[in-house]
Amino acid sequence: MAKFVSFLYKLARIANDAETLSSGSPKRIAKRAKNKVIGRSIIKKLMK
Repeated sequence: MAKFVSFLYKLARIANDAETLSSGSPKRIAKRAKNKVIGRSIIKKLMK
């Protein structure tokens, strides 16, 4: 069950990325990219 839930979360993130890119809004795309970079850097620091 946990793998299925993980898959659904991953699918939701991909869908959100696709929706953001298809919006064509440079502000929205930049905000999404910035938040992904910040989130990944925070997780890397927490996992050390």
